[in-house]
Amino acid sequence: MLWIKALHIIFVISWFAGLFYLPRLFVNHAMTQDAATQERLSLMEHKLYRFTLPLAVLAIVFGLWLWLGYGIKGGWLHAKLLLVAGLIAYHMYCGKLMRAFAAGKNTHSHVWYRWFNEMPVLVLFAIVILAVVKPF
Repeated sequence: MLWIKALHIIFVISWFAGLFYLPRLFVNHAMTQDAATQERLSLMEHKLYRFTLPLAVLAIVFGLWLWLGYGIKGGWLHAKLLLVAGLIAYHMYCGKLMRAFAAGKNTHSHVWYRWFNEMPVLVLFAIVILAVVKPF
C-alpha cells in the first residue's frame, strides 16, 4: 500500500500544480488585448487543462484505492472528501472559464481571477491538515 500512497501523493501534487497555474494563465489572459497573445494563452490553457485532467483522475483513483485498502474512517475523512469534491467542481469550472476565453466571452476581470487563483491554495492547506492531524 505504500506504493499506492506514494502514487496518490505524486498525482495530487501534479494535479495541484495545474490547478495553481491554470487560473494564473486566466489572470494574464484577462489582462491582455493583443489577439496573438490571447490565442497563445488559449492554447496554453487548453493544453494544461487537458494534461491535468488525467492527473486528477489518477489522484482520485489512488485515493479511493487507499481508502478501500486501509478501510479509513473518521470525520476528518468526510471533510477531506467534501474538499476533494470541491476541487473537482473547481477544476470543471476552470474548463468552463477556459472555453469562455477561447470563445471571446470572458466576463471576469484579472482581479477576480487573482482571487479565484487562491482557492486551491486554501483547500490544499485544509486537506493536508485533515490528512496529517486528523483533528476529528
